[in-house]
Amino acid sequence: MRLPPLISGRFVRRDNRFRVTVEVGGEPVAAHLPNSGRLAELLTPGRPCWLAGFDNPRRKTRFDLTLVEHAGVLVSVDARLPNSLFAEALMEDRLNSFRGFAHFEREVRLGESRLDFRLSGAAGVCLVEVKSVTLVEDGVARFPDAPTVRGARQLGELAAAVGRGERAAVVFVIQRADARCFAPHDRADADFGAALREVASAGVGVYACTCEVSLQAITIAGQVPVDLT
Repeated sequence: MRLPPLISGRFVRRDNRFRVTVEVGGEPVAAHLPNSGRLAELLTPGRPCWLAGFDNPRRKTRFDLTLVEHAGVLVSVDARLPNSLFAEALMEDRLNSFRGFAHFEREVRLGESRLDFRLSGAAGVCLVEVKSVTLVEDGVARFPDAPTVRGARQLGELAAAVGRGERAAVVFVIQRADARCFAPHDRADADFGAALREVASAGVGVYACTCEVSLQAITIAGQVPVDLT
């Protein structure tokens, strides 16, 4: 996925859940943060970052915070991207675990939840929920970085689908290149970790992918192991 032209800056502070201040050319500017996670290890003062600019009078800010550099690694902080990254990789047949699905529908209603994808094709039908991951600790990608009741509910809907004889999966898209495996972040949300292990044992597929991230593009690179022990 190509990124728009980016403007370099230095992170100053997080003003609220979806707004940050960044220094660009020596001046503070406001930017939208398209991510509700805590991102505590990424959003620290002075950190190099990159913004996408928009010429839209309807916007509250002229910029989106897009990338942050952490220990020499570029990290995409835009939580809106993983669904499109997954769809792109699926259509380009780059996901070994999802071969045989030529078509997809987005935003599928299931029970009390809305899931990201319903895949179909020669391999049958598969319901998929995609999660954005930015946290990596000692090579282990972790999700979530804050409690998510909604996330646990969606896992329950996937398990219910498997119980009806359907195929279902959750895919964790790690928006950086330095993860060697994925594991649930039990310190942040033990209930989500327990739910993930439970639905995996019930037959829900659990997958994780890293991304290649540059100032020009972000692309799913490949799958990494999932550790649910």
